[in-house]
Amino acid sequence: MATHSLACALACAAACLAGTAATIDQDAIVARPDTIVTEGVPDIPRRIGTAMTAYARFRNAVFVAWHPTRREMLVGTTFGDTQQIHYVAAPGAARTQLTFFEDGIGGGQRRVPIDASFQPVTGDYFVFEKDTDGKERYQLHMYDRESGAISRLTDGESINDLGAWSHAGDRLAFTSTKRSGRDYDLYVMDPLDPRAARLVAQVEGAWTVADWTADDGALLALEHRSAAESRLWRVDVRSGDRTALTPPGGTSFAGAVLAPDGRSAYVTTDADSEYLRLARLDLVTSELTRIGRDLDGDVEQFAVAPDGRTVALVVNEQGRGVLRLVDLQNGATRPVSGLPVGRVTRVAWHRNGVDLAVELASVRSDGDVYSLHVPTGRIERWTFSETGGVNPEALVEPELVRWKSFDGLTITGYIYRPPRRFTGRRPVVVNIHGGPEAQERPRWQGRSNYLLNEMGVAILYPNVRGSTGFGKSFMGLDDGMLREGPTKDIGALLDWVAAQPDLDPDRVMVTGASFGGYLALAVAAEYNDRIRCTFAGFPVSNLATQLQETDPARQAVRRREYGDERDPPVRQFLERIAPLNNAEKIRKPLFVAHGRNDTRVPIAESQRIIAAMKANGTPVWYLEATNEGHGIGRRSNLDYLMNAWVLFMEAWLLK
Repeated sequence: MATHSLACALACAAACLAGTAATIDQDAIVARPDTIVTEGVPDIPRRIGTAMTAYARFRNAVFVAWHPTRREMLVGTTFGDTQQIHYVAAPGAARTQLTFFEDGIGGGQRRVPIDASFQPVTGDYFVFEKDTDGKERYQLHMYDRESGAISRLTDGESINDLGAWSHAGDRLAFTSTKRSGRDYDLYVMDPLDPRAARLVAQVEGAWTVADWTADDGALLALEHRSAAESRLWRVDVRSGDRTALTPPGGTSFAGAVLAPDGRSAYVTTDADSEYLRLARLDLVTSELTRIGRDLDGDVEQFAVAPDGRTVALVVNEQGRGVLRLVDLQNGATRPVSGLPVGRVTRVAWHRNGVDLAVELASVRSDGDVYSLHVPTGRIERWTFSETGGVNPEALVEPELVRWKSFDGLTITGYIYRPPRRFTGRRPVVVNIHGGPEAQERPRWQGRSNYLLNEMGVAILYPNVRGSTGFGKSFMGLDDGMLREGPTKDIGALLDWVAAQPDLDPDRVMVTGASFGGYLALAVAAEYNDRIRCTFAGFPVSNLATQLQETDPARQAVRRREYGDERDPPVRQFLERIAPLNNAEKIRKPLFVAHGRNDTRVPIAESQRIIAAMKANGTPVWYLEATNEGHGIGRRSNLDYLMNAWVLFMEAWLLK
């Protein structure tokens, strides 16, 4: 009876919202972009759109590439609706836009790492990857510096990953799924004659090109089997013959760079360690020598100076990305001072050997680019990105929190609390990251600052088991038949919320995107009576069907993470725990958003859960972006989605 009454109350509330929206003058509502299709979403009052504007008009900059002979660089930023490549001639100089694609470089995603590289000798042109409408069919393009002309170098259909230039600068190595649609074969081309691109080696699975040997006769290539396992190979450019440089097994290798001696390479690896460490790999004996033993946490990336004497490391130290410099002659490590407080997300040496580009983001900035003059320690800021109408100095750092899960494992997360003017126990949004190989860390909240500052909502970002940054054992705790563990971690987090004097356990919303969307749905089913509502962005509603229907180029790696759905016992398990097959338990309002062109999580995953919710009589809102893929990234689409999200929270979380 109580459940029936609640359902009636929710249905009445939805009807009231819809009726109210119908009477609003069109000038008083937020205009829906032509690229957005909705179902069940009421008209959004203009007051929400107006109030959200100050929180939406921020900007960032991501480092792309140094010019090889000039002290100038490429950056990525969004001036209009999408991210484009810009040129910056000096620290603090204006950003000159070079690309003008309607869907941006990342296929509409607002902020993605941009892969681009100048021809390394003259810098007369650069090659970059570009997606189309979020379909993740990345193509290589060439930008001619003199004419400004852009030409596509690859077939327009396959997935292509930019690799590395030969030392002579006459050939570019890359990988492509052109042959089979699922395997990343190795190719070389002269970008000035792309039709003569030559297949070097046919492979199975996901491969990337890391570097060339000193004589340009072979490639260093990485075979990626899963997040926990990869191998480094030497591939002869003429014959395609392959020689394994690292052993098989559950060891990860990443970021191989040839050392100046030509006989060794620098790699990051978790061999004999819980964390990724920097090591020197002897290319003849395969012997590994650790570098920087006093480092604590994963070495997330590194860059070796042109003279081979210094390496810049970004180390994950308790969630922060900290820049360190290591002397490769004696192993001495020294910190870098003078950078703003934040997380270093990318580093790259200029060929002059003294300037290091540093990309940095923080709670108070979505990201900007700096340079470090290594001999003197001088820091220069290259980009100055706006924070919209938000005073960055008023934003507070999140608090690191810990709780015990069902099996005694300690789980951590970050909580952002609203300003003190909001009194009483505050409603909570539990926002679960995707991946699942990812990690929540202190970061810019963007539009979510509205939830904190204007709605008084606390936001919790958990790092459930399976997250990166806590060692490879922790990362493997959700693999295969252990998939229910992260859901139970959130159940234990709900217990923690109930014990906090400033948080309201009766007003909790669970949200997540991609695999985080899967967990949001799983939590909604398992803990229906402990939450108010759920938002799921491009969610997996059944891992078995997602594995069947995802892009073939992704299947092998994902099956090693989730289990192989073609194996009957695994299939039975995945079907049993699927949110779709437990949809009758989800009785609280649900909001789902998805990009129509998603190849990672096909849109059918959302459509099925929506149909099931309708059959339940559960209030459900649905938003579909017709020109997006795995993520909602175009500014106009994201503005509308976030406005709708606020309305959804007003209706179901705050009241």
